[in-house]
Amino acid sequence: MIDTSRTVAIDESSTAEPGDSVPGTSGRVPPPNGQCDPNYTPCVPIASDVDCAAGRGNGPSYVRGPVKVVGTDVYGLDHDGDGTGCDR
Repeated sequence: MIDTSRTVAIDESSTAEPGDSVPGTSGRVPPPNGQCDPNYTPCVPIASDVDCAAGRGNGPSYVRGPVKVVGTDVYGLDHDGDGTGCDR
């Protein structure tokens, strides 16, 4: 039997980014528009440009890695071509 009585509140003033782990939950923060680019896992938001949060990119969207490239690396997150982006 699944316990559905537990509720986890997330403070709306949180600074978590899409793809970040959220303490106390088993999921990740969904992107603001609710859409994930199917070329990456976990979720990378669909945007005009996405850069690694720890890199020098200018956004407008950022993702914390690592993220696995499962299709075409449309945002150029996998700089070394090993199939994993934002891993440095």
